[in-house]
Amino acid sequence: MGKIKAQIKTSFGEIVVEGETAEDVLKILRGLPEEFVGEIETLVSRKISFSRRVSLVGVIEYTEDGPIITSGAISRAKLTHYEAIGLILYASEMRVNTSSRIRRLLEHSGIKSQVSSRLNEMAKRGLVYKKSNWKLTAEGERWIREKVLPKLTES
Repeated sequence: MGKIKAQIKTSFGEIVVEGETAEDVLKILRGLPEEFVGEIETLVSRKISFSRRVSLVGVIEYTEDGPIITSGAISRAKLTHYEAIGLILYASEMRVNTSSRIRRLLEHSGIKSQVSSRLNEMAKRGLVYKKSNWKLTAEGERWIREKVLPKLTES
């Protein structure tokens, strides 16, 4: 008889549990601590957050108020308002923020923008979406990683 595999999708990837029988798989799942997935999510989030911060050195400065864009990055790349908003969201915890907080962080970065209007335009392009707060979509994250960050580091 073959093996039975259960693939459980999580926010950070997938957990795969295998067994010879369905009862084996259930036994393994029952044996996992209740906080197992939460602890893994926390660990993975910290690792990703650290590596993201390393990739933003020289572009983003983390302050008590939140991430601000360094003046060198702004002048090197001639950032658009869309790119600046995307960078603030990308550097924010969980890549989520309110429009008023984004506006404040941009002002601390020396950028004045009609943030609400730009966010709505970015939403139409599929770069951000809003549930309770604004968040980068997967496409928005890819845009920052593949287009905006290289523009900042090549200059």
